[in-house]
Amino acid sequence: MKLIILNNKEDVVKKSALMLFEEIKKNPSIVLGLATGNTMKPIYKKFVALAQKNKLDVSKIITFNADEYIIDDKNKSMRYFMDRFLFKPLKIRKNNIHFPEHKVNGRNAKRICKKYEDKIMEFGGIDFQLLGVGRNGHIAFNEPGSNIKSKCRIVNLHKATRENMSRNFKGLKKTPEKALTLGIKNILEAKKIILVAFGFRKAEAIKKAGEELITKKVPASFLRKHKNVTFIIDKEAGSLLKK
Repeated sequence: MKLIILNNKEDVVKKSALMLFEEIKKNPSIVLGLATGNTMKPIYKKFVALAQKNKLDVSKIITFNADEYIIDDKNKSMRYFMDRFLFKPLKIRKNNIHFPEHKVNGRNAKRICKKYEDKIMEFGGIDFQLLGVGRNGHIAFNEPGSNIKSKCRIVNLHKATRENMSRNFKGLKKTPEKALTLGIKNILEAKKIILVAFGFRKAEAIKKAGEELITKKVPASFLRKHKNVTFIIDKEAGSLLKK
């Protein structure tokens, strides 16, 4: 595992956006694994500005998002988030965008997940996976208790995760209880992984994921099993690290 500790949030955002830019410039047909959430908003904003300024060719990139809420209101979906902050500003071709279903149940989940995993393999797998980390150590929606062999599936979102999300849904009662997510096994199949975190609120998760026991209690800790993973964090997020 490679660890990059920068001075502040702004530096982390710039570094992450620049890495994404350079990966696409190096490989215009890259297959990207993408994430959503408050960590990603400034990164996508910075990346869009960088791409537009330098006239980056994004016409051939392929995207796969790692998770999606099981929800009826499309305007609250992760797809809506991605359209708003990345896909529409850069005019990413719709045929090149791939997303988990937002309407799924126990009867069709297995078929939908298999179809999504097969589609990723159709393109040769994820080249570059961008991740955030939850305060409880989750990656995508692999909550504590997810094992290293887990694959695409429906998950129940932990109360702490839902509480963190609730401000985006005007209260806990309106916050989704379930999501469809790629599993730890799917994520570890990516050729290169970048995990981004900033702020004191993520310090405990980074400490546990980065230097404590590798365990399903902290799903992000499984990333240390990968041969090409980089944590990009600021000093606040790294404040509890001992090494």
